Amino acid sequence: MSRSRTRRGILAAVAAVALLTITAGPATASPAPSAPPAKGAEVTRIEEQVARDLARSLADADWRARLRAGADAGSAQLGPLASGSAAPAARDLAAGVAAADRRIAAVKGLGADLGPLLQVQLADPAMRAALDAGVAPLVAAATADDHARTITAYDTAGRSHLLATGKVPDRPVYLVDLDSARTTAAGLRVLGAELARQGLGLPVARPAAPAAAAAGWWATKVDAVEVKDDEEPWFKGDAEMFALVTGFGLDGKVRVDPVDMPYLNNDGTVYRPNQILVNWSNYKYNLADVVLMEDDGDTNYQALATAIAAVLLTIADQGAYIPLVNAVLSAVPASWWTDDPDYVDSWYTLARTSSGRLDGAAANGWLSVSPYFVEQF
Repeated sequence: MSRSRTRRGILAAVAAVALLTITAGPATASPAPSAPPAKGAEVTRIEEQVARDLARSLADADWRARLRAGADAGSAQLGPLASGSAAPAARDLAAGVAAADRRIAAVKGLGADLGPLLQVQLADPAMRAALDAGVAPLVAAATADDHARTITAYDTAGRSHLLATGKVPDRPVYLVDLDSARTTAAGLRVLGAELARQGLGLPVARPAAPAAAAAGWWATKVDAVEVKDDEEPWFKGDAEMFALVTGFGLDGKVRVDPVDMPYLNNDGTVYRPNQILVNWSNYKYNLADVVLMEDDGDTNYQALATAIAAVLLTIADQGAYIPLVNAVLSAVPASWWTDDPDYVDSWYTLARTSSGRLDGAAANGWLSVSPYFVEQF
């Protein structure tokens, strides 16, 4: 999704508040790591190379027809599509795409067994008419740059063409992009495991509870949610959203629980997921915070977890709720805010009894929530 807000101003504001929040306790906060943003442009470079290679391979008419059939209904996994073709050009392409998938998994800090990650789709359904008329397609890598005025596309001879982002091109364009649903789900597993390893989400032994209480646990359920932003432009790839729920765990340490929200695909659309957002049995106090973010492609989840842990581990339980949104945002290295992971909105002081519509602090979205009791079988 497009994120046309100015993030540097947000970061500067929240960092100042976060410093006051963190230093309020007996511990002294360490500065956020100054490491580079996890090879932020590397995924883009890999996608650009695959886009060039795909464009050249489309000089083969049989392979071009197979790609059209495979991507006609939406996104298609590029590696399996190419390896399933008998065309020599497609077979050669498949080997390069498989190598690119592995490189991307490494850059994002994911496991090596994730499978196909790159996908291809027609940039706009209206381009099908030009394909039907025999117009040769171009190929471009989907960009995560919200402010790009042009993107580079390639033809079957490998020549580059600059396309204006302000309007849908007359010529058909295939976009090479990440399967962001797959990478984000895998990334959140890595994020959760790394945060737990560093002490920000470890399961703890619960004290003995009455039989009635042990029969289930209270949760906060998302009944409806909407993100307000500009309409996603034709040149942007899919972006996946996730929430970081923060509070103090039963052991008195800060806890962070990643929650995948893969259905949040379009701005200005109300989604009704009935999704569990907070499991209150994991928290010591009846208050928690929520930070909503999105992965535009280049996020390294291992590095993100390390950056968050470096700040949150310095915050001590003072026997009362402490807001943690600002601390989470200040923990993300400033250089990451240029494109990934993007801050969307945040909610403070969510309680077990919270219900109804809750507007985000950044006024970029709202949640409608309700208490929900999860019963044991």
